[in-house]
Amino acid sequence: MEEKPIVLCGANAYTEKYYFNEDFDSLPEGIKKELQIMCVWFVQEVGGIFMLVFEPDGTLEFKTEANEYDGSIDEIGSYLKIKQMREERKELLESLEMYFKVFFLGEKADILEDGE
Repeated sequence: MEEKPIVLCGANAYTEKYYFNEDFDSLPEGIKKELQIMCVWFVQEVGGIFMLVFEPDGTLEFKTEANEYDGSIDEIGSYLKIKQMREERKELLESLEMYFKVFFLGEKADILEDGE
């Protein structure tokens, strides 16, 4: 059986909707709100569809899609926004990956690093 990516959340500029996967409802409200802001901000700035997706190995990926005939999508802006989010939200994104690996994949948490 092939493992499929799991969508954490996303936003759609075409339907003006935000989606949050209820499987992750145990996340703190502040984190859920921050994810919503990230997704909605992205589609307002760039357009199209934006999703945060967990790959089967626990890696959190940014996915973008656009309608085939949508000429308003800013592909360069999309790349720059994703780069900005990865830099500004690095700690949050790493924490989400750890959360997924521990609670969904059953891995042990490696809390102490670098000999701490």
